[in-house]
Amino acid sequence: MALRKEIINGDTPSQSYELPIYEFGPQGGVKIYLQAGMHADEHPGMLILHHLLDALEAAEANGTLQAHFVILPVVNPLGLAHLSFHMHRGRYHPVNGLNYNRGWPDFAKILSTQSDFADGLCDDAVKNRAYVRAKIATYLAQAAPITALEKQRHIVMQNCFDADMVLDLHCDDQALNHLFIIPQNLPRYQGLADRIGSMATLTAEDSGGGSFDEVWSGLWVSLARLFPDVPFGDPTLSVTLEYRGQADVHDATAQDDAQNLYDFFCDEGAIGEAASRPKQDGAQPSCLAATEIVRVKAPGLIAYDVSLGEQIVKGQKIADLISMDGLSPMRERTALYAGTDGIIFSLLQSKYVWPGTSIAKIAGTEKLDSRGDYLLED
Repeated sequence: MALRKEIINGDTPSQSYELPIYEFGPQGGVKIYLQAGMHADEHPGMLILHHLLDALEAAEANGTLQAHFVILPVVNPLGLAHLSFHMHRGRYHPVNGLNYNRGWPDFAKILSTQSDFADGLCDDAVKNRAYVRAKIATYLAQAAPITALEKQRHIVMQNCFDADMVLDLHCDDQALNHLFIIPQNLPRYQGLADRIGSMATLTAEDSGGGSFDEVWSGLWVSLARLFPDVPFGDPTLSVTLEYRGQADVHDATAQDDAQNLYDFFCDEGAIGEAASRPKQDGAQPSCLAATEIVRVKAPGLIAYDVSLGEQIVKGQKIADLISMDGLSPMRERTALYAGTDGIIFSLLQSKYVWPGTSIAKIAGTEKLDSRGDYLLED
């Protein structure tokens, strides 16, 4: 095991942040990158990686690691600092309001607009992948990040741009395990959904926000479209894993989740051991555009009629919105209905809501015209 600590100078005098990076296993072959806490107020993934670090250290000592693992268990130290009135808020950068998991660069666009890029492509997929990664390495080496956020992102990209697997651990508000993945990586990696017990496997090539996971898988999909006669191989397995809700930070559960990831790596040959237990049956993939995000149009108090994991049908009542003003405050109830068939995989912890608040997510099977091009919650 090797531990590095990158120091990020802050945007104000005498301010700095420490970003720890762990590495295990042999270099030169398959590289697997994992991170947690991109949204720094989402803590389940951090505890999962805490346990996975122990398992990988033991595997390295036993000589069973067949891949090189790079792990950033707390990838957003800037976000850890956002404390306000006894609450931790780590989803948005307070300087500019940017969601930490939005607006990551489009490397296919960056590279393809370089005048000499196409000259280095050939008819060998292995050579093309090495060439593309070398171009990204050069681009990153020449970058000059200025702000603390730019510096943090630069370090993260330098550690993951050449990975074959990129697993980004998140959580929802109050939810069941689910994941986001591009359709081109299925069914090959259905085993990942099975291992984590995913209750909703949501697919989209481009969800519209420049999310971190889509940078690395989307790179190869976009390049293949831009250069249809050039082989690039399969897209990087780059996935967002959503581990339940923000309050689900339990040691035994996290240890179990870490073991499921470890078993997935065994399945993939990245660890030369047999998986410790059989796979579960994870959800079959469904298009993210078929997922309904139910929002309210007025402020009030939510009273749910449904529970996580419940299968519902279009037109079924899922909650009442209790008004808190008007002629009869706290007396009137407005019913809210599902707009699609599917499974309830996310609800809201706080029951006080305001216009535009998302109160439920339903994973359906039919694309919804109302979803548009921006498929993310925020």
